[in-house]
Amino acid sequence: MLADLPAEDVRELLAIARRRTFARGEVVFHRDDPADSLHLIVRGHFAARLGTALGDSVLLDVFGPGESFGELALLLPGAHRSATVSALEEGETRSVFRDDFSRLQRAHPGVKDVLLRLLAEQLRRASDRLVEAHYVDAETRVRRRVHELAGKYGDTRREVSVPLTQEDLAAMAGTSRATVNRVLREEERARVVALSRGRVTVLDAEELERRCRW
Repeated sequence: MLADLPAEDVRELLAIARRRTFARGEVVFHRDDPADSLHLIVRGHFAARLGTALGDSVLLDVFGPGESFGELALLLPGAHRSATVSALEEGETRSVFRDDFSRLQRAHPGVKDVLLRLLAEQLRRASDRLVEAHYVDAETRVRRRVHELAGKYGDTRREVSVPLTQEDLAAMAGTSRATVNRVLREEERARVVALSRGRVTVLDAEELERRCRW
Protein backbone atom coordinates (compact mmCIF):
# COMPACT_ATOMS: atom_id res chain seq x y z
CA MET A 1 0.00 0.00 0.00
CA LEU A 2 2.85 2.40 0.77
CA ALA A 3 5.26 1.18 -1.89
CA ASP A 4 4.94 4.20 -4.21
CA LEU A 5 5.18 6.85 -1.48
CA PRO A 6 8.52 8.61 -0.87
CA ALA A 7 10.81 6.13 0.84
CA GLU A 8 12.03 8.72 3.34
CA ASP A 9 8.49 9.42 4.55
CA VAL A 10 7.80 5.73 5.06
CA ARG A 11 11.12 5.26 6.88
CA GLU A 12 10.33 8.16 9.20
CA LEU A 13 6.97 6.65 10.06
CA LEU A 14 8.37 3.18 10.72
CA ALA A 15 11.11 4.67 12.89
CA ILE A 16 8.55 5.74 15.50
CA ALA A 17 6.45 2.57 15.25
CA ARG A 18 6.52 0.15 18.18
CA ARG A 19 6.67 -3.60 17.59
CA ARG A 20 3.77 -5.51 19.15
CA THR A 21 3.04 -9.22 19.09
CA PHE A 22 -0.26 -10.99 19.68
CA ALA A 23 -1.24 -14.54 20.50
CA ARG A 24 -4.06 -16.28 18.68
CA GLY A 25 -7.38 -14.92 19.96
CA GLU A 26 -5.77 -12.00 21.80
CA VAL A 27 -7.74 -8.76 21.65
CA VAL A 28 -5.83 -5.78 20.27
CA PHE A 29 -8.52 -3.37 21.46
CA HIS A 30 -12.23 -3.40 22.29
CA ARG A 31 -14.98 -1.31 20.77
CA ASP A 32 -15.32 2.04 22.58
CA ASP A 33 -11.74 1.89 23.91
CA PRO A 34 -9.87 5.21 23.55
CA ALA A 35 -8.28 5.28 20.10
CA ASP A 36 -4.63 6.22 20.40
CA SER A 37 -2.74 4.23 17.77
CA LEU A 38 -2.63 2.94 14.20
CA HIS A 39 -1.54 -0.65 13.54
CA LEU A 40 0.47 -1.68 10.46
CA ILE A 41 0.31 -5.46 10.06
CA VAL A 42 3.61 -7.29 9.62
CA ARG A 43 2.34 -10.87 9.93
CA GLY A 44 -0.82 -12.69 10.88
CA HIS A 45 -4.48 -11.88 10.32
CA PHE A 46 -6.76 -9.75 12.46
CA ALA A 47 -10.57 -9.72 12.69
CA ALA A 48 -12.75 -6.66 13.25
CA ARG A 49 -16.02 -7.57 14.98
CA LEU A 50 -19.10 -5.89 16.37
CA GLY A 51 -21.46 -7.15 19.06
CA THR A 52 -25.17 -7.26 18.30
CA ALA A 53 -28.14 -6.51 20.56
CA LEU A 54 -28.67 -10.26 20.84
CA GLY A 55 -25.17 -10.81 22.17
CA ASP A 56 -23.70 -12.25 18.98
CA SER A 57 -20.31 -11.26 17.58
CA VAL A 58 -20.42 -10.29 13.89
CA LEU A 59 -17.32 -10.35 11.69
CA LEU A 60 -16.95 -7.10 9.74
CA ASP A 61 -13.60 -7.55 8.05
CA VAL A 62 -10.29 -9.38 8.08
CA PHE A 63 -6.94 -7.59 7.73
CA GLY A 64 -3.70 -9.26 6.69
CA PRO A 65 0.00 -8.45 6.16
CA GLY A 66 0.55 -5.18 4.34
CA GLU A 67 -2.76 -3.75 5.57
CA SER A 68 -3.60 -1.57 8.54
CA PHE A 69 -6.36 -0.80 11.01
CA GLY A 70 -7.11 2.03 13.44
CA GLU A 71 -6.25 4.92 11.10
CA LEU A 72 -8.77 7.34 12.60
CA ALA A 73 -6.84 7.27 15.87
CA LEU A 74 -4.19 9.49 14.26
CA LEU A 75 -6.73 11.90 12.87
CA LEU A 76 -9.31 12.48 15.60
CA PRO A 77 -8.14 13.32 19.14
CA GLY A 78 -10.50 11.85 21.70
CA ALA A 79 -11.86 9.26 19.25
CA HIS A 80 -12.98 5.81 20.38
CA ARG A 81 -12.64 2.46 18.64
CA SER A 82 -15.58 1.58 16.40
CA ALA A 83 -15.04 -2.21 16.55
CA THR A 84 -13.22 -4.90 18.51
CA VAL A 85 -10.10 -6.22 16.78
CA SER A 86 -8.44 -9.51 17.71
CA ALA A 87 -5.74 -11.77 16.28
CA LEU A 88 -6.95 -14.77 14.29
CA GLU A 89 -3.53 -16.40 14.72
CA GLU A 90 -0.17 -15.33 16.10
CA GLY A 91 0.50 -11.89 14.67
CA GLU A 92 2.73 -8.86 14.75
CA THR A 93 2.09 -5.18 14.07
CA ARG A 94 3.96 -1.90 14.09
CA SER A 95 1.94 0.45 16.28
CA VAL A 96 2.09 4.20 15.62
CA PHE A 97 0.78 6.33 18.49
CA ARG A 98 -1.00 9.63 17.85
CA ASP A 99 1.33 11.78 19.98
CA ASP A 100 4.41 10.29 18.29
CA PHE A 101 2.85 10.83 14.87
CA SER A 102 1.97 14.46 15.65
CA ARG A 103 5.57 15.21 16.66
CA LEU A 104 6.91 13.48 13.56
CA GLN A 105 4.50 15.35 11.30
CA ARG A 106 5.69 18.69 12.61
CA ALA A 107 9.27 17.78 11.72
CA HIS A 108 8.48 15.88 8.50
CA PRO A 109 5.17 17.13 6.98
CA GLY A 110 5.43 14.57 4.18
CA VAL A 111 4.47 11.69 6.49
CA LYS A 112 0.91 13.03 6.39
CA ASP A 113 0.67 11.51 2.91
CA VAL A 114 1.16 8.08 4.46
CA LEU A 115 -1.87 8.58 6.69
CA LEU A 116 -3.92 9.98 3.81
CA ARG A 117 -3.11 6.90 1.73
CA LEU A 118 -4.26 4.59 4.51
CA LEU A 119 -7.47 6.56 5.04
CA ALA A 120 -8.18 6.65 1.30
CA GLU A 121 -7.87 2.88 1.11
CA GLN A 122 -10.32 2.40 3.96
CA LEU A 123 -12.78 4.83 2.34
CA ARG A 124 -12.52 2.99 -0.97
CA ARG A 125 -13.25 -0.34 0.73
CA ALA A 126 -16.24 1.12 2.57
CA SER A 127 -17.60 2.67 -0.63
CA ASP A 128 -17.22 -0.60 -2.54
CA ARG A 129 -19.10 -2.50 0.16
CA LEU A 130 -21.89 0.09 0.18
CA VAL A 131 -22.36 -0.19 -3.58
CA GLU A 132 -22.37 -3.98 -3.30
CA ALA A 133 -25.00 -3.94 -0.58
CA HIS A 134 -27.38 -2.02 -2.85
CA TYR A 135 -26.64 -3.41 -6.30
CA VAL A 136 -24.95 -6.82 -6.09
CA ASP A 137 -26.83 -10.05 -5.36
CA ALA A 138 -25.99 -12.05 -2.23
CA GLU A 139 -24.52 -14.98 -4.17
CA THR A 140 -21.98 -12.73 -5.89
CA ARG A 141 -21.10 -11.04 -2.61
CA VAL A 142 -20.32 -14.43 -1.07
CA ARG A 143 -18.03 -15.36 -3.96
CA ARG A 144 -16.27 -12.00 -3.77
CA ARG A 145 -15.60 -12.28 -0.05
CA VAL A 146 -14.16 -15.78 -0.48
CA HIS A 147 -11.98 -14.61 -3.37
CA GLU A 148 -10.76 -11.56 -1.41
CA LEU A 149 -9.95 -13.68 1.62
CA ALA A 150 -8.02 -16.16 -0.50
CA GLY A 151 -5.82 -13.27 -1.62
CA LYS A 152 -5.20 -12.30 1.99
CA TYR A 153 -4.30 -15.84 3.05
CA GLY A 154 -2.01 -16.94 0.26
CA ASP A 155 -0.92 -17.04 -3.36
CA THR A 156 -4.07 -17.53 -5.43
CA ARG A 157 -2.07 -19.20 -8.18
CA ARG A 158 -2.11 -22.19 -5.82
CA GLU A 159 -4.68 -23.70 -3.49
CA VAL A 160 -5.42 -21.36 -0.59
CA SER A 161 -7.14 -22.30 2.65
CA VAL A 162 -9.37 -19.69 4.33
CA PRO A 163 -9.89 -20.66 8.02
CA LEU A 164 -13.23 -18.94 8.60
CA THR A 165 -16.65 -20.37 9.37
CA GLN A 166 -19.67 -20.01 7.14
CA GLU A 167 -21.24 -17.78 9.81
CA ASP A 168 -18.27 -15.43 9.48
CA LEU A 169 -18.52 -15.43 5.70
CA ALA A 170 -22.24 -14.70 5.94
CA ALA A 171 -21.57 -11.69 8.18
CA MET A 172 -18.92 -10.33 5.82
CA ALA A 173 -21.18 -10.81 2.78
CA GLY A 174 -24.24 -9.39 4.51
CA THR A 175 -26.38 -12.46 3.98
CA SER A 176 -27.53 -15.65 5.73
CA ARG A 177 -25.51 -18.76 6.55
CA ALA A 178 -27.98 -20.76 4.42
CA THR A 179 -27.10 -18.64 1.37
CA VAL A 180 -23.38 -19.04 2.02
CA ASN A 181 -23.76 -22.81 2.36
CA ARG A 182 -25.75 -23.04 -0.87
CA VAL A 183 -23.23 -20.96 -2.84
CA LEU A 184 -20.24 -22.86 -1.46
CA ARG A 185 -21.87 -26.21 -2.22
CA GLU A 186 -22.38 -25.06 -5.80
CA GLU A 187 -18.73 -24.06 -6.04
CA GLU A 188 -17.67 -27.34 -4.47
CA ARG A 189 -19.59 -29.30 -7.10
CA ALA A 190 -17.84 -27.21 -9.77
CA ARG A 191 -14.48 -28.05 -8.12
CA VAL A 192 -13.78 -24.38 -7.49
CA VAL A 193 -13.58 -24.79 -3.71
CA ALA A 194 -13.33 -27.62 -1.19
CA LEU A 195 -15.16 -27.48 2.13
CA SER A 196 -14.16 -28.76 5.53
CA ARG A 197 -15.10 -27.87 9.10
CA GLY A 198 -14.52 -24.16 9.68
CA ARG A 199 -12.52 -23.80 6.49
CA VAL A 200 -12.89 -23.12 2.75
CA THR A 201 -10.06 -24.09 0.41
CA VAL A 202 -10.04 -22.20 -2.89
CA LEU A 203 -8.90 -24.60 -5.61
CA ASP A 204 -9.39 -22.39 -8.68
CA ALA A 205 -9.18 -18.69 -7.82
CA GLU A 206 -9.27 -17.65 -11.47
CA GLU A 207 -12.59 -19.39 -12.05
CA LEU A 208 -13.95 -18.03 -8.77
CA GLU A 209 -13.01 -14.51 -9.80
CA ARG A 210 -14.76 -14.99 -13.15
CA ARG A 211 -17.92 -16.04 -11.32
CA CYS A 212 -17.71 -12.91 -9.12
CA ARG A 213 -18.34 -10.56 -12.03
CA TRP A 214 -21.71 -8.96 -12.65
